[in-house]
Amino acid sequence: MFEKILLASDGSDHAIRAAEKAAFLAKEIAGATIEILYIVDNETAKSDALRNIESHDIELTRNERLQATKDICYRIINKEIKTTMIHGEPGPSIVKYANNGGFDLVVIGSRGLNTFQEMVLGSVSHKVAKRANCPVMIVK
Repeated sequence: MFEKILLASDGSDHAIRAAEKAAFLAKEIAGATIEILYIVDNETAKSDALRNIESHDIELTRNERLQATKDICYRIINKEIKTTMIHGEPGPSIVKYANNGGFDLVVIGSRGLNTFQEMVLGSVSHKVAKRANCPVMIVK
């Protein structure tokens, strides 16, 4: 069963709904854990640096984006949730992390914060679904 769940989140509305589904699923499976993965894409990192935003403020903003996701998971399963932030292109980074981490399931929202990139390059969720070695649940 799905004991080790990776929840890819960017703080968007779709990611919040994905968090609810992942948490309800984890609650029903004894011993199941959720890890939240947040990808800092290279374009965002560059624009933050060019705008001379202090690293402490950048970190706070990223954590604020994930707070609702963490709160939902904690409220539903009543366990602390591990959160990991990595730099890279979202689709390939999620796939690599999921495949190397031995996850049983990846849960991801159908759309993220960057809808323009999804229209032009194909959605992150589609890339993850095609390339992950484990099942992928895409939440609308």
